[in-house]
Amino acid sequence: MSARRKLPIGIQTFAKIRGEGCYYVDKTPLIARLVEQGSFYFLSRPRRFGKSLLIDTIAEAFAGQRALFEGGEAAVALGVDPAVANRPRLFLAEHWDWGRRHPVIRLSFAGGVHHDPAGLHRAIVDQIDRNAEQLGVELPPTDDVALRFDHLLQRAANGWNAQAVVLVDEYDKPILDNLEAPEVARAMREGLRNLYSVIKGRDADVRFAMLTGVSKFSKVSIFSGLNNLNDITLDDRYGTLCGYTEEDLDTVFAPEFEAAAAEGQRLDRAEVRRWYNGYAWGPTPVYNPFDVLLLLDKRQYRAHWFETGTPTFLVQWLQRKGFFTPRLEQLWASEALLSAFDVDGIEPEAMLWQTGYLTIRRSVLKAARREYELSVPNLEVRAALNEHLLHAWHPNPAQVSVLTSALYDILVSGDAAALKAHFQRLFASIPHDWYRANPIAQYEGYFASVCYSHLASLGVEIIAEDVSNEGQCDLTVKHAGTAWVFEFKVVDGDQGTGEALRQLQTKDYAAKHRGAPGVERVIEVGVEFSRSKRQIVGWDVR
Repeated sequence: MSARRKLPIGIQTFAKIRGEGCYYVDKTPLIARLVEQGSFYFLSRPRRFGKSLLIDTIAEAFAGQRALFEGGEAAVALGVDPAVANRPRLFLAEHWDWGRRHPVIRLSFAGGVHHDPAGLHRAIVDQIDRNAEQLGVELPPTDDVALRFDHLLQRAANGWNAQAVVLVDEYDKPILDNLEAPEVARAMREGLRNLYSVIKGRDADVRFAMLTGVSKFSKVSIFSGLNNLNDITLDDRYGTLCGYTEEDLDTVFAPEFEAAAAEGQRLDRAEVRRWYNGYAWGPTPVYNPFDVLLLLDKRQYRAHWFETGTPTFLVQWLQRKGFFTPRLEQLWASEALLSAFDVDGIEPEAMLWQTGYLTIRRSVLKAARREYELSVPNLEVRAALNEHLLHAWHPNPAQVSVLTSALYDILVSGDAAALKAHFQRLFASIPHDWYRANPIAQYEGYFASVCYSHLASLGVEIIAEDVSNEGQCDLTVKHAGTAWVFEFKVVDGDQGTGEALRQLQTKDYAAKHRGAPGVERVIEVGVEFSRSKRQIVGWDVR
């Protein structure tokens, strides 16, 4: 068995990871390429994907901390403790000009929450002053943030006789923290725009700059004064700059999988992949690092990433939008739409993609227009997000949890009558007064959304808007050898019409599943909901 190392759970400091002999996935070949090929970059990734560690690694390289990148005898010669010097030597150790050091200026909005512009102003001034102190730079007595930052860049470059490096972590967090208060969010946006615009104006004094964050705000808003950034968010060359690849699990973390198997807690790689892989910003899919580290530590399949930040705002926002939840399995968006993120206009596709609840499945170039197919990335996100959505769609979350457990047993048994009774109980448990008081229940797709989220929260295989030669049915669920093919209709009366099942049969949507690998039985279900009764009035099975 290969030697095991410490899992760097929650560690975002490069020096600490290397100093404590932790596992480290070497991203420095990509860092070398960034520095060689450009100077001003922007990168968007969801939370807990390693953005802060990336920024810290770049900072240590420009600060000339060669010892952190060395391993073995070369590391010992540079003063590294022999106890941890057996760590791997990183690519940058021999692919960097270590004789040239740059003044590194770092700003981070990752910690704390600011709900007023004055507080943000004080926080920025404090960070500028701390950078000046660390670099041995004196600043003139002005409270103007832009002017103070401008002086810092100029005097750092002059004092060190080397261009400055500017690294901004979570550049957008003060805005995102206030999206539910648009006026405050706009004020935060203006304050940050004023700050970031200085970087372009000091182009001659800046060797390298990178801004990272969750959201990709449109260039006409926060970046209007910094339009020289190279956005590498969807650059295939940097698709794995953050996150772990399948190869990383096979090599870097191989000792952990070997140890788990030896201790009788084998982690099946196909199951690991199904739960956590699937995020894509290029041709190679990646895992969320936080998920992998927690899985290797606890050896339990859980929604590790999702549980660190329940998306209350996101769920409420989707409610207000009347979002048709089966669209989570497949929707299309243009590149412009994915970038159309601003306080005054946020599209569901952009919000879900940028926060990590949707990922890119493939891209298609149509003349001069590039379009992206989006879907939930993996089982963790599908199950956990839909559980939260369902609890928002239904007034009694505790009752939903009990019903969800029963639903799994019904799918295993393949009992269509029991499934009908189950969904009737689900909708019957919603008081009529709740329907009247909640706008979410008024939109056309409410009933189908509840059914989809209820099923998807189990983590079973789901195909929404399942395409066949004759068109597409609303939903297909595959589990325990059975393929359930659903068509949903909303009717005005209080009696079923049979139209949903007739459409299934006429179009024969289920044909593609008959005899398919792993499918022993196909059940077609036509479901009709009464708009007036708020209940299932038609349930036809074939």
